[in-house]
Amino acid sequence: MKALRIVLIVLGALLLAGALGFLYFKTEAGNFKDQNAALGALREIKDVDNKWDIEVLRLRLEPGAISPTTKITGAQLVRARTSLSAAAAELSSPALAEGLPQLDAALTQKTALVDQYRTLSVAVKAALDEALKSAAASADTAKKDAKASAAVLTELIQRYFAAPADEARAALEKEARAGGEATDAAAAALIKARTAEDELFRKVSFLSAGPRVDSLTNAFNRELEATLEDKERWRVYLIYFAGALLILLGYLGQRLTHSYRVLDRRVEERTRDLSEALKQLKESESQLIQSEKMSSLGQMVAGVVHEINTPLAYVKNSLGTVQTSLPQIAQTITETEKLMQVLASGTASEQELSAQFAAAQGHMDQLKTQRVLPEMTALVGDGLYGIGQITDLVSNLKDFSRLDRSKTQSFDLNEGLNSTLMLARHLLKKVTIRKEFSTLPAIVCSPSQINQVFLNLITNAAQAMERPDGVITITTRTVDPTHVAVDVADNGKGIPPDVMPKIFDPFFSTKGPGQGTGLGLSISYKIVNEHGGTIEAQSTPGEGTRFTVTLPLEPPPAPEDLVARVESAAPTPTKNA
Repeated sequence: MKALRIVLIVLGALLLAGALGFLYFKTEAGNFKDQNAALGALREIKDVDNKWDIEVLRLRLEPGAISPTTKITGAQLVRARTSLSAAAAELSSPALAEGLPQLDAALTQKTALVDQYRTLSVAVKAALDEALKSAAASADTAKKDAKASAAVLTELIQRYFAAPADEARAALEKEARAGGEATDAAAAALIKARTAEDELFRKVSFLSAGPRVDSLTNAFNRELEATLEDKERWRVYLIYFAGALLILLGYLGQRLTHSYRVLDRRVEERTRDLSEALKQLKESESQLIQSEKMSSLGQMVAGVVHEINTPLAYVKNSLGTVQTSLPQIAQTITETEKLMQVLASGTASEQELSAQFAAAQGHMDQLKTQRVLPEMTALVGDGLYGIGQITDLVSNLKDFSRLDRSKTQSFDLNEGLNSTLMLARHLLKKVTIRKEFSTLPAIVCSPSQINQVFLNLITNAAQAMERPDGVITITTRTVDPTHVAVDVADNGKGIPPDVMPKIFDPFFSTKGPGQGTGLGLSISYKIVNEHGGTIEAQSTPGEGTRFTVTLPLEPPPAPEDLVARVESAAPTPTKNA
């Protein structure tokens, strides 16, 4: 019975959902974008037809005139016809399906006639100019009656061009024959061109696509109105059905409220347990990451101490040499002061003055001969250089050991890599480092975390070397406008194929006992992933390994704390199911 009840409930829910979906489909809004595109294309075609009529009329009055809108009109028509065809393909419109072929045929025919009329208009203009030129040439400058005849012929040509009636044509032909063979031929060419233009003008005037556009637009609008009325009727049905569903859902909600409250208490208890477990997990994770960082730093303590002792030694030597030179400088200053006192007294004899001057001059010559001051200057410079190296080492070590893992700032990856190489210098003495750095934009990240990733990759590469000519190549590059990448490649022993899938697993290590925690690559993977980047490895056994770290310029938004998500997801007794 219980199974049958569940089946009936599921079938009822599916039936109600199907009915709701059907009503929603019937009331779904039409494709207004394509409908508007079709109407806009029809209006644009009507506008092109009007421009054609205006252009033909203008050419009728001014033959050969070049219309600046000819190319624009052609492009406008192509765009409108393309848009109308695309909209008709998307719409299931009987009006467009029936009327569009006829409209296309009319537009194609009128396009050809308008192009033909433009060409013929140029010919008419040329014939008119030639006829007028022949009439002027027929005049004899020595005969007044010939001039009068040329003027009459010019007037007849202009009258016929303005109104090509039969009377004007007959008069022009008669006067042209009297003007000579050239004039008669020019007049005949004008009459022929003007007659052909007149016939073509009547065809173009008769063939207008405007009425077809208006008829198609009206039919399409009536079709849209009928569709909207039908959808409105189904919308009323949907409202009634939705109201009934709301009543049913309200009833079911009341039935579920009691069960919901019981579950709510259990969920709250479970949420508290999960929150506490999550806090402990995050604390353990933070301690684990810091422990791995300290483990990596601990392996470099001896090297860092050696790197500090070296500059410290020539700071000590420089200060010792300076100390041995100070008494000599002090004696020179003392003798010089005595000389100044003798000069200031004014009572000293010439022998006393000469003796004191000789004593002071001797000490000064000795300082110059032994180059005490230049040597002290060089020693001070060496000492400052050594102190600078110590400062850099301490600064880099401090950056790596910072506990503030959440602080982000603008960071230069090239500088971070140089800092990492300085700290790991004692591990890299038998390895050749090749730096192929590109100019990179600064990224926003946690510098201490990213440095930890680089330190781990470079340390692993150095430890993978089993050959005297080991080379580690570090390459920085821009992947795309929003990402940069760092490649750390070595020519070491490589990683076996069966080990490759496990290298990012926590606590997995191929090193011997006490030589590694197995967390370096796992933590590196987590750090890069939290920065919105990726870390990938490619390796060929016996040839080497390449790790590629890709990072975005801007990290993704910090994910919402899991505890807050769990607590916000926990239902409260005041909510209804």
